[in-house]
Amino acid sequence: MTSNRIKPTKSDRVFIAINSTLLIILFILLLYPIWFVLIASFSNPTLASTGKVLLFPKEFTLAGYEHVLSYHNLWVGYGNTIFYTVVGTTLNLVATLPCAYALSRKDMVGRGFILTLFVITMYFGGGLIPTYLNIRSLGLDNTRTIMLVNGLVSAFNIIVCRTFFTTTIPNELHEAAYIDGCNDFKMFLKIILPLSMPIIVVMSLFYGVGRWNSYFDAMIYLKDRNLFPLQLFLREILIQSQVAESMLVQAIDPKTMEALYAQADAANLAKYCVIVVSTLPMMLIYPWLQKFFEKGVMIGSIKG
Repeated sequence: MTSNRIKPTKSDRVFIAINSTLLIILFILLLYPIWFVLIASFSNPTLASTGKVLLFPKEFTLAGYEHVLSYHNLWVGYGNTIFYTVVGTTLNLVATLPCAYALSRKDMVGRGFILTLFVITMYFGGGLIPTYLNIRSLGLDNTRTIMLVNGLVSAFNIIVCRTFFTTTIPNELHEAAYIDGCNDFKMFLKIILPLSMPIIVVMSLFYGVGRWNSYFDAMIYLKDRNLFPLQLFLREILIQSQVAESMLVQAIDPKTMEALYAQADAANLAKYCVIVVSTLPMMLIYPWLQKFFEKGVMIGSIKG
């Protein structure tokens, strides 16, 4: 049996070789910062800060992880961040998906005007000080509620979801559901959502990663350290490292300099360890969610 496979020409092989080489270089450039943080977290902080750690850990140590994992505030921040991310992302989806679906329906009265109002918020805002005064007047400052309610809906994400519903869910499916006796709520819950898993996963990633990395809102609205997310404690460690390094220039007493060196080394080592600890959950979750980016979920949904 003869094979019908087309053999690549010389120019095709050159093109593939160049593309493969460029992709490998790009992969290394993107991967190396992550790899460096990982090996630096296991290395002597002095060697890492002086550029002597390049590919593998030097003077392997677990002191940084022992210090970080024994840090009480780390677990407080972890618990708060997990709570803000899980509950906040759920509320984001509950608010975004129905709104986007309603705006995708051609029979919705005034959908163009409402969508215009959403778009305006992407370019104009009330400002930080008026927003803070408004939050304080509502009694939401220094509460968990502000971390969940603030940024509940993203106009950009609504537009993305609306585009998905408009281009992916055909009108014939709505008509068939109405003929079978479905109302709008039942159709959205039992038909639209099961067919919208790709956009649900995308929105979960957008909102989830944003909430996991968020620190600015907490820095502005929270005062109680028991409510701080993990990123605020990471910021404190970074500031401690910078303060210790700046004070070394002014230090004259040898004992003071030795203490500042030790403080700076500990802060640098903890910095790398906290980065690993804080980013590890997102790096583990993403490959698991990637399988939900399926193609062809609408195949076979309409017949006849």
